Amino acid sequence: MTTATTRHSDRRISPVFIGICAVTAVTGWATWTGFSEQSGIAVFLFVTGAWIVSLCLHEYAHARTALHSGDITIGAKGYLTLNPLKYTHALLSIVLPVIFVIMGGIGLPGGAVFIERDRIRGRWRHSLISAAGPLTNVLFAAACTAPFWLGALDGVPLEFRFALAFLALLQVSAALLNFLPVPGLDGYGVIEPWLSYQVKRQVEPFAPFGLLFVFALLWVPAVNHAFFDVIDSILASLGIHELETYCGQDLYRFWQTSDFCTVSG
Repeated sequence: MTTATTRHSDRRISPVFIGICAVTAVTGWATWTGFSEQSGIAVFLFVTGAWIVSLCLHEYAHARTALHSGDITIGAKGYLTLNPLKYTHALLSIVLPVIFVIMGGIGLPGGAVFIERDRIRGRWRHSLISAAGPLTNVLFAAACTAPFWLGALDGVPLEFRFALAFLALLQVSAALLNFLPVPGLDGYGVIEPWLSYQVKRQVEPFAPFGLLFVFALLWVPAVNHAFFDVIDSILASLGIHELETYCGQDLYRFWQTSDFCTVSG
């Protein structure tokens, strides 16, 4: 039987995604070599590009896992092309997380891919679909932190080191936020299949406001400090000093970079 997911065009990598990867690679090279006269602009484009790539991979992981779990409509929706414009909520999936990175250096969970859950059988499959996205952030964080805990950054320009540290912070924060068991986030999606029908009915009305609830909590100074203390502890255990993430964020905000983190040639 022929389905929409068997069409090659449904799985072809989008030129939009390829373009984002190209920008990330070029600006990463510019950050490494110091080719850019203003390193902050190169850092901004490199980190933003890499962050959008990770958001696309996050959503792709959800979609790909759903496809193999029984939802054959995924391909026709464009979710397998890695095109950020194909996601259900492009604003929530891409634009808003980038704005949060610019404003507060937080890896805000992205938006959604629409999965037809009634096509999927088995609670473990439903849980795995929800877990696939944040697990992608975990893998991305591991890739970003590996050069630090492997001691492979000798001779690497400080600008690139700082940018990589800040990108690692974004991935760790995104993974932690996504795994929170809050309605509307992936963490709740992991445990939802195992909850009773009565509990799910009581919780369902709050799902659209889960992310807003988390956002409001992060504005509370005590909660914000505690959250970033956990992130700093995780990164420190992986060889990334708090100063490196601070300078990475400082360089990222090139329009207000302080002299403290400015790297002289």
